[in-house]
Amino acid sequence: MSGPNKFGRASSLREHRALTDNYARQPVEFVRGEGLRLWDADGVEYLDFLAGISVCNVGHCHPRVVEAVRAQAGALMHVSNLFFTRPMAELAERLTASSIGGRVYFANSGAEANEAALKVVRKARPRGEIVVVHGGFHGRTYGALSATPQESKQAPFAPLVPGFVPVPPAPDAIAAAVHEGTAAVLLEVIQGESGVIVLSEEVLRAARAACDAVGAFLVLDEVQTGMGRTGTLWAYEQTGVVPDAITVAKALGGGLPIGALVCGERLAGVFAPGDHGSTFAGGPVVAAAALAAFDILDDPVLLARVRELGERLRESLRELPGVLDVRGRGLMVAADVDADAPGVVRRALLEQRLVINATGPGTLRFLPPLVLDKSHVDDAVERLAAVLP
Repeated sequence: MSGPNKFGRASSLREHRALTDNYARQPVEFVRGEGLRLWDADGVEYLDFLAGISVCNVGHCHPRVVEAVRAQAGALMHVSNLFFTRPMAELAERLTASSIGGRVYFANSGAEANEAALKVVRKARPRGEIVVVHGGFHGRTYGALSATPQESKQAPFAPLVPGFVPVPPAPDAIAAAVHEGTAAVLLEVIQGESGVIVLSEEVLRAARAACDAVGAFLVLDEVQTGMGRTGTLWAYEQTGVVPDAITVAKALGGGLPIGALVCGERLAGVFAPGDHGSTFAGGPVVAAAALAAFDILDDPVLLARVRELGERLRESLRELPGVLDVRGRGLMVAADVDADAPGVVRRALLEQRLVINATGPGTLRFLPPLVLDKSHVDDAVERLAAVLP
């Protein structure tokens, strides 16, 4: 079908001619966003409970982010990492002060941040193994993909980067896998792409203890969980476990692409000039956007509301017929349903104008902007109920 249609003028013919087929896109063309609302090319309004996959935590086109981008774009857009810029330096200070101290390497995405993490721990402990857990997801680039022990994602692109040791996300398994030849353990606090699977504190504590016993490093992937998603600025803050490094992206830029590796004191001095780099990373415009996003999200009142409304969302979902299980933390929520989840997602979009996604055949994921209120939660649950079988 090409040309206008009732789902927002999506042109599948044009898409297949111009774009590769690595995304199963929905037949909607979005043209405008504000807060939790999106509008398609026909002016139809949607309620967004996906936030660009946990990117637009501040909502769409937040006025403070938009103004920061406009002002910086009018002053300086790019000079490369051969020079300092004030937005970059201030953002690095904000990241370290709000988390584990140390120093920051900027990237353009979560996968790139994880690539940097893999390189820094390997340089610190040469040729060391990296322990990862089943169900983890760290990105699509070769190093990050090699750290993602999911057969369906890895098999088409073998052979992968060697030196990764996948184990079950269990304390004993992690402890047994870590030894003197281990460089690091890399974990998500909550496995987002596998269906919002919360790793237990026992798992995280076991990983921390195993690393400490041999001098290895604990790296936590906060790409999806960071910037307030779970009700604290960083998800690790709720666990009692402090990592040696965290990787950040998605919501950091307020809607623009940026990633970061925050190296704690043990790793802060490992990289030397020439070890790693990126032409665009930490540029003035995206750094300015990230500073504005920080001002909005690093707010105790907002974070308390995330925890409160996350609980409201989970309890409301549990009451729906056909919902088998609900889990998550803050506003990072999944529901297992007795239905074809991708079909439910499509019906929610096209019939109820609700934007969510599926992480598997029976799992729905909810990642709304964090600037929502109770009415948004109730509205989303009501729309979902209308399409559940």
